[in-house]
Amino acid sequence: MAEPGSLEAAAEHERILREIESTDTACIGPTLRSVYDGEEHGRFMEKLEARIRNHDREIEKMCNFHYQGFVDSITELLKVRGEAQKLKNQVTDTNRKLQNEGKELIIAMEELKQCRLQQRNISTTVDKLMLCLPVLEMYSKLREQMKSKRHYPALKTLEHLEHTYLPQVSHYRFCKIMVDNIPKLREEIKEVSMSDLKDFLESIRKHSDKIGETAMKQAQQQRNLDNIVSQHPRIGGGKKSKKEVCAGSDLEVPGAQDLVDFSPVHRCLHIYSVLGARETFENYYRKQRRKQARLVLQPPSNMHETLDGYRKYFNQIVGFFVVEDHILHTTQGLVNRAYIDELWEMALSKTIAALRTHSSYCSDPNLVLDLKNLIVLFADTLQGYGFPVNQLFDMLLEIRDQYSETLLKKWSGVFRNILDSDNYSPIPVANEEIYKKIVGQFPFQDAELEKQPFPKKFPFSEFVPKVYSQIKEFIYACLKFSEDLHLSSTEVDDMIRKSTNLLLTRTLSNCLQTVIKRRNIGLTELVQIIINTTHLEKSCRFLEEFITNITNVLPETVHTTKLYGTTTFKDARHAAEEEIYTNLNQKIDQFLQLADYDWMAAEPGSRASDYLVDLIAFLRSTFAVFTHLPGKVAQTACMSACKHLSTSLMQLLLEVEVRQLTLGALQQFNLDVEECEQFARSGPVPGFQGDTLQLAFIDLRQLLDLFLHWDWSTYLADYGQPTCKYLRVNPTTALTLLEKMKDTSRKNNVFAQFRKNERDKQKLIDTVAKQLRSLINSHHLLKLKLVSALHPVCTPGGMQ
Repeated sequence: MAEPGSLEAAAEHERILREIESTDTACIGPTLRSVYDGEEHGRFMEKLEARIRNHDREIEKMCNFHYQGFVDSITELLKVRGEAQKLKNQVTDTNRKLQNEGKELIIAMEELKQCRLQQRNISTTVDKLMLCLPVLEMYSKLREQMKSKRHYPALKTLEHLEHTYLPQVSHYRFCKIMVDNIPKLREEIKEVSMSDLKDFLESIRKHSDKIGETAMKQAQQQRNLDNIVSQHPRIGGGKKSKKEVCAGSDLEVPGAQDLVDFSPVHRCLHIYSVLGARETFENYYRKQRRKQARLVLQPPSNMHETLDGYRKYFNQIVGFFVVEDHILHTTQGLVNRAYIDELWEMALSKTIAALRTHSSYCSDPNLVLDLKNLIVLFADTLQGYGFPVNQLFDMLLEIRDQYSETLLKKWSGVFRNILDSDNYSPIPVANEEIYKKIVGQFPFQDAELEKQPFPKKFPFSEFVPKVYSQIKEFIYACLKFSEDLHLSSTEVDDMIRKSTNLLLTRTLSNCLQTVIKRRNIGLTELVQIIINTTHLEKSCRFLEEFITNITNVLPETVHTTKLYGTTTFKDARHAAEEEIYTNLNQKIDQFLQLADYDWMAAEPGSRASDYLVDLIAFLRSTFAVFTHLPGKVAQTACMSACKHLSTSLMQLLLEVEVRQLTLGALQQFNLDVEECEQFARSGPVPGFQGDTLQLAFIDLRQLLDLFLHWDWSTYLADYGQPTCKYLRVNPTTALTLLEKMKDTSRKNNVFAQFRKNERDKQKLIDTVAKQLRSLINSHHLLKLKLVSALHPVCTPGGMQ
């Protein structure tokens, strides 16, 4: 009985053999592996060989069964072999013939093949060239544009070339060269455009003067046009329009864009914008323009010497800001309003500072006036471009004060020339024409003078109408400066009145005072000055009316400044009056210096001293000239002269150098005083009441009467009484004179006629002198008591 294990192995081997027989040889590997993995592969080999032998036997059986058919097939196959050989020979022959016949065709086909290949290559080449030609054309166009300095189109061409055309042919070597060259081309365009910008900046720097001049001409013509429109009415009523006025006048002036080519800055801006460097460009442009602004705003050192210096300075500033305004409105953001305002603020402050400095050097009022007009035009021009100019007009108000000062200096010279060249005599008038001419120059009306026949004289000298006319010219000069300053009528009126007041109270007053204080001026000139200033004082109301007419501001207006001309002329007249008084006193002193008294004379002369007679004659002739003076002036002058004469005679009598005095000398002196009193009684100047003028000599008269009448008892008895006969005699004065006569008496010179009672009289003199000293001492003690009462002394015990 067989083992179960060998049975399973035999069954497995059988299965493997069937699988080998039925399975594709490509998949037999796993089956064989299962045989070799087991331990029965020897048995399996035996079974495999047994299976092979069985199959060999079956094959042999099958072959034996089909052998005859195989032999028959071989026989037929041999027959076919012969036929096949014949067919082969035919085919070979046919092939040879075909090969011989097809050689030319093959050659032609080969040629056609080459042609087809060339055609395809040509077509491909044409296609490639069609792609490359636009690139080359664009590059050629780029070079041409750069050569002709059309940089912005060149940059656009470069952009198209880089982004549109080169990517299509990027694999070609020349395209790679182009791509590598593009940054260099961009940089070249950038550098060239920047060079053009620098040329542009240099160009506008050079042309700023011309641009500014043109802009200011436009502003001036616009102002003229406005004036024409306001002054030329239509025929049918109303005012002409600007268009109508322009039609009849040539007002075309080229603008900044006509004088400067702004295309470089626009191109450069576009180029830098495309290149992504707009901010760099803006910063560079603004930085360079700031530098140019500082150069433009730096005035030349001699600018103040001529108006052309100021005009060139203004032209450059206007030109600078006209260009910036054009850039502001024609570019998008290259400059902005904040940048312009910043530049303008800087320019305004520097311009005002420069004008303040340079205008202060100007001493010619005409140049200051021209400068003011130029500043107004400068301000109007820039205001037309939208720049605020209020500070310029404020500065003009400062220059107005300077203008007033220069006018005052100029008119000071004018007044000095008028006063120095005047003859200080009434103006003679030979005929009606001259009379009307003078009355036309100066507002003067005198019915009595008009009735007088020719020739006749005005009471004033030539400087009156000349000074009055020059005051009006000064007012006109002040008015000229106020034009175009946008001031109200009240402001103009106030300015004119204040300036005129300065002219009157300072300039004219100083000139008059200088003339009055001249050392060589005579009484006749002083008298004429008083007459002249009186008439000028009366004319002040006409000056008020004159200012009112040109400013249309009534003097009754609350804030209207009043003219102080009357004060000026009153002060001048008072100074002249004082000078007359002083001059008269000096003349009197000169005559008194001629006095030659013999103080030891035994007998008096028969008449007054010669020097005094001449002095009285001089006074009479002098006061005769005072007929045209106001009454009080003449009376005051006469009274002042008499008082000064009286005081001087008193001093002459009491001077220390006169140590001795005789009665004869005193009597001669009395004759001179009587001559003075006679002059006072004669009324040299009308208007004195009673013996008013004689009172100037009352001190001398009472003193002389006291000594000549030897009325000491009355004097001593009534001293201090309001009704005292010798109230004006001072005891000190009396004692001084008595001492002079006492010394003489001791030498028996004075009281020779009293020799019989010599001792009694000498004793009387001593007694009088003693009593006079007692009066003087008591008077001195009384003064001390009064002083003590008015100024009490502080003591430790309190106030006393």
